[in-house]
Amino acid sequence: MGLHRIAIALGDPAGIGPEVALKAALDPRVRAACAPILVGDPMALEAHASACGLRPRIQAVERIEDARPDGDALVLLARHQLQPGELTLGAVGAAHGRAAVDSARAAIQAALEGAVHAVVAAPHTEQAVALAGIAFDGYPGLVARETGVDPDDAVLMLCWDRMRIAHATLHVGVREALQRLTQARVAHTIEATAAALAKLGIARPRLAVSGLNPHAGEGGLFGREDLDVIAPAIAAAGASGVQAEGPFGADTMLGRPGYDAFVVMLHDQGHIPAKLLAPNRAAAVTIGTPVLFSSVGHGSALDIAGKNRGKPDAMIEAVLRMAGVPA
Repeated sequence: MGLHRIAIALGDPAGIGPEVALKAALDPRVRAACAPILVGDPMALEAHASACGLRPRIQAVERIEDARPDGDALVLLARHQLQPGELTLGAVGAAHGRAAVDSARAAIQAALEGAVHAVVAAPHTEQAVALAGIAFDGYPGLVARETGVDPDDAVLMLCWDRMRIAHATLHVGVREALQRLTQARVAHTIEATAAALAKLGIARPRLAVSGLNPHAGEGGLFGREDLDVIAPAIAAAGASGVQAEGPFGADTMLGRPGYDAFVVMLHDQGHIPAKLLAPNRAAAVTIGTPVLFSSVGHGSALDIAGKNRGKPDAMIEAVLRMAGVPA
């Protein structure tokens, strides 16, 4: 069997997405591990390649199955998203938001059809998507809707090196997050994390689960959610065969050795350590859906778009992870 095909959606064409996608697709480690397929507008890709002084050979196709072996040429699933004059590097624009979402949707559809093994998406700009009038709450929700899964069942897992952190709640206010943290939701997050790790080659993953309150509630002194919601959820996941332990205090849990992944309750419990320890390398993996999907943990960096300053490290790591290359 040949190398896995990995679709790389270009993200916001006005940001660094096309730049880091192209640099990742040209990286020798990526070319050795998989067959990268870029997905997006040819004009945007050319603009970024020119700005970076890159002259890759591109084989643009309307369908992935039309791609043919052509030496070192990169395959581009061409999406005709932008009219002449609509691309302004570094700017927030509705056309840019539409393009980012369209590229991701096309890549997800290719995965559903079996044309690619997995999808990696470059950063989007939420303001641009909002200007386009597209209801959008992040890539996990988009993947869920495109694959027919309840968006509440999609889970985001941040990954770098051997660190993996899955989130029971994500882009909602803390008050709403507390309302969403039911025993069923926490148990689903634990089970989805274990299932995703199995797909990525870890047969019997061992998980650590955080508490919600300081020191995991100190036996009820600082709130009862850890006792009444999280602990029963861990037990329920254990009854289904998942090796999960906790709840542990979120401030010390990530230093515990021997775990394949960590499950946290709130956005900041996972994102703060990721942004601190791996600011340009963390990959955001959507789990709990039929499609293996990853994005990167950084934004579209509009301020440096077109300046050849975008670092592809996180994109490279995300692609290698989806290709099954161990960290």
